[in-house]
Amino acid sequence: MFFEDTTYDLIARGTILTAIGIVYVIALTRIVGLRSFSKMTNFDFVITVASGTVLAGMGRASDWQGFVQAAIVMFALFAVQLILAKIRKTSDAFEKTIQNEPVLLMIDGRFCEKAMDETRVARSDIIAKLRESNTMHFDEVRAVVLETTGDISVLHGERLDDAVLESVQGAQKP
Repeated sequence: MFFEDTTYDLIARGTILTAIGIVYVIALTRIVGLRSFSKMTNFDFVITVASGTVLAGMGRASDWQGFVQAAIVMFALFAVQLILAKIRKTSDAFEKTIQNEPVLLMIDGRFCEKAMDETRVARSDIIAKLRESNTMHFDEVRAVVLETTGDISVLHGERLDDAVLESVQGAQKP
């Protein structure tokens, strides 16, 4: 592709194609916006992981056809994400169809055992997240939420506004 000598060609291809790929991804990100690499939804997370894989494929391409194909795949990933984000923003029905709901795992210092069983989240996972958030006592915890991205949010403080738990599965007040 660049040199007759296989060793030099491997080094040049890996370096040059990866650099071109990174510049291309930066350009796509500038066009589409920072949302490109967010983890706001499960689709955003999948796109982020897939983009890394495709970028690696660009750096490993053995010919220009393989490189261009990877560049087209990268463009398609960004385009699909942009289209899905726009549709989600305008259609509640579409969002409900494709998006998981966040799930309440702990409320007011008490574990939600049924939700933990359904989501396969262990008590030890929640306790680890509580330590990460500098929680000293269970009674400090207002809520623990398994977000749509798989992240766990720990909410603590004096009180919890009901709006913060809007659309969280299991957050309905009795």
